[in-house]
Amino acid sequence: MQSSSNLFPVALLSAERRGDLSEDVYRIKAANSPDASVELAVTRLGMADQAQPGGVPVILLHGSFSNRRFWVSPRGIGLGAWLARAGFDVWIPEMRGHGLSPRNLAYAKNRVADYARFDLPAIGAFVQEQSGQKPHWVGHSLGGISLAAALGGGYLAQDNVASAALFGCQVSRTYWPLKMPPVEWSARLLLKRFAHISGSRLKRGPEDEPIGLALEAMRWHGLFGRFGDGKHDWWAGLAEVQVPLLAVAATGDHQDPPWACRKLFEAFGGEYRQFVQLGRDHGFADNFGHVEMLVSKPAQAEVWPLVGRWLNDPLAPLLPQASALPLGA
Repeated sequence: MQSSSNLFPVALLSAERRGDLSEDVYRIKAANSPDASVELAVTRLGMADQAQPGGVPVILLHGSFSNRRFWVSPRGIGLGAWLARAGFDVWIPEMRGHGLSPRNLAYAKNRVADYARFDLPAIGAFVQEQSGQKPHWVGHSLGGISLAAALGGGYLAQDNVASAALFGCQVSRTYWPLKMPPVEWSARLLLKRFAHISGSRLKRGPEDEPIGLALEAMRWHGLFGRFGDGKHDWWAGLAEVQVPLLAVAATGDHQDPPWACRKLFEAFGGEYRQFVQLGRDHGFADNFGHVEMLVSKPAQAEVWPLVGRWLNDPLAPLLPQASALPLGA
């Protein structure tokens, strides 16, 4: 596999065969953010007996407290593995301090703003350079929120995005106590005592999250908060996003409920948009949950093929009951 780039330093950390799949792990050091220590691990999935990766490139972004294993297990199970076997060129980045990406010097201060402004554009440029095609992007939870921020902030060039799919993503759920300044100030003072939030201790996942993410989310949900950073209003910028969009919510998702996911979906502009709710009342066999929407036996049967159809043709309705396209802004 190619292990060099004309964009920035890249190292090929490992090239392994796992059953019928190949896993090539790159570490890129774009040096495009104020913290020059940031290095990002990106795994490329392919077929082990394939001489050269081909197919349409797809970038899979994991959510909070997670890593690349959300998309592909060591045994070769997961949406990422399924897509690779279906002929897609699959790329799985791991955010700062997650999985094989080392913790940067300013790890505690990491925010979605950093992922959106610096990391996702670098990842997208690298994947496009290596594959020769503009990639599709699929994000779950915080991964999808970071993707929305990158698009709404104009950091990720739309000409380099074939489509965007958001699974269980929202920023509109209201936490009323945070609307009271004394409560928000007290919570901030308490949280600033910590460097990270433990995923294992809270039983949320295998990874920790930097405290900067929690402080950033509190600002979004504060009394005069908004989905943005400083002078950049990402929410307003979403109206200018014209890439084909798929937003998927799950009826059983109490963390990111469907009504809030729908609100984020409706903030996007663009001619071609589809919203799918995974639930019995919408033609599915189960009321999926936040994780189960992508990692479960029912997801293998119903959701993974849906993702495959979307990536093959983002302009075609996914379900018989879907509205005729274009859906319009």
